[in-house]
Amino acid sequence: MTKLLPKPVLLAALCLLATGAQAQTVLTFGGSDAIGSILDRQNVRFTACVNDKAAGRLKVNFIQGEQLGSDVQVIEQTMQGAVQIYGDVLDWYANWVKDYAILAWGFTFRDADHMQKFLDSPTYAAMAEKLRKEQGLRILAAAPTQPRILFSKKPVASLSDLSGVKMRVPEIKTYLTLWETLGTRPSRLAWGEIYLGLKTGVIEAAEGPISSAYSAKFHEAAPHVIRTDHLMSSAHITISEKAYTALSPELQKLVSDCAVEAVHNTRKTAQAETEEVVRKIAAEGAKVTQIDKAPIQQRAKDGVAKMEKDGAWSAGLWGQIQKL
Repeated sequence: MTKLLPKPVLLAALCLLATGAQAQTVLTFGGSDAIGSILDRQNVRFTACVNDKAAGRLKVNFIQGEQLGSDVQVIEQTMQGAVQIYGDVLDWYANWVKDYAILAWGFTFRDADHMQKFLDSPTYAAMAEKLRKEQGLRILAAAPTQPRILFSKKPVASLSDLSGVKMRVPEIKTYLTLWETLGTRPSRLAWGEIYLGLKTGVIEAAEGPISSAYSAKFHEAAPHVIRTDHLMSSAHITISEKAYTALSPELQKLVSDCAVEAVHNTRKTAQAETEEVVRKIAAEGAKVTQIDKAPIQQRAKDGVAKMEKDGAWSAGLWGQIQKL
């Protein structure tokens, strides 16, 4: 025997259908940066922007830290549809579109403005389109942030001091090759494992964007902090193409606008925060030093031809960027 719904419930259901009301769309947002870091704060800002402005039509659920896994794992989950949004640095995409590897090669960019010129160029637009078409990942916004610096358990005053150092690098081939070129012995560890790796001696050095590394307390485990400024880090927010196309045009614009606002706020914050964080690191007992970067720059430059010959990125890409 079919059980009839109570009359008030039935009327409410009919009214819902009549008005065309739809269930709220919920998107899972994954990030792998330390809680409180500059990229984590960016992702929190984006989440709040969307949730505040969507008025219940759309909700972003941001999973902080490495709860969903490493960056590579979160990206793979985004491609597979288990996660819909991802925010971190652009370098990781080199695992799928090789030209992103140029972002991980030392001293490619002179400063943040130089990197922004590249991110605004047709060359970069073609890279982003390749990522969208081939991997189903749409980058909503991207910008330069902070220089990456070196944290070491022992003093590093020159290029020769890097020889044989057990150095943590991300799971990106270009990073591995760069630090091999500079004389270290690279080792791969997830971001969340670096502090313990430094503490226990599994690794002797690591590098990263200043604010993110400070949040992860690298300076407590490796008190020699060297301003190599070898890379300009980036920030981005990406959505899976499938999730994006499922949104209404109005909600597509909303997530895009919130991403642009959050990422460009991160760039502005990064510039103001860099020197402040350096002062904090020194105040907490680490020794912050400069290094003669010219020999390191030259060693990195000498490696460009080999990288291009080996197909690390498209031939001539490094030269194109230098002309910007």
